[in-house]
Amino acid sequence: MSEDDHKRCWWCGDDELYQRYHDQEWGVPIHDDQHLFEFLCLEGAQAGLSWITILRKREHYRRVFDRFDAEKIANYDAAKIASLLADPGIVRNKLKVNGFVKNARAYLDMLDQGLSLDSYLWNYVDGVPVQNHWRSMGQIPANTAVSDAMSKDLKKRGFTFVGSTICYALMQAAGLVNDHITDCYRHVELDS
Repeated sequence: MSEDDHKRCWWCGDDELYQRYHDQEWGVPIHDDQHLFEFLCLEGAQAGLSWITILRKREHYRRVFDRFDAEKIANYDAAKIASLLADPGIVRNKLKVNGFVKNARAYLDMLDQGLSLDSYLWNYVDGVPVQNHWRSMGQIPANTAVSDAMSKDLKKRGFTFVGSTICYALMQAAGLVNDHITDCYRHVELDS
């Protein structure tokens, strides 16, 4: 069976970029802090939009946000923020752009407290991906008690654009939960 013959979750449709993301990234456990920080920021940028919109802009986001180097982002000045807000390659929403800076500072505060983003996030699932067994996309929740708790704590720590739905999307993307439907070929591959 060729890769194109695989049964996938319906949401990636026939878009090649979306299928590649589905096949290679979505639900794969991530333990790299910078990659997790990138996903946290991009999930926040997605708020009110579709993920494919952000996915199509992701490489540009990586370039203009210094590969999601939190130390650099935390020090962005008004001129840098103004240049970002004029850049059509990203979502030019002032709250979201400023949110990246705020989240970088909150993340650096976590590091100063001796807490990595990896250990912080994975603690919510006891270090092991939650293996869900949804038969249809309609069964998958938009948020859970775990994402509610994560959201509440991240907000206390100074993060923004981290509502419960965004936190659950982050959990899905970063592999804290396996939400591929059971007849998707990736479900079995990630069910470990």
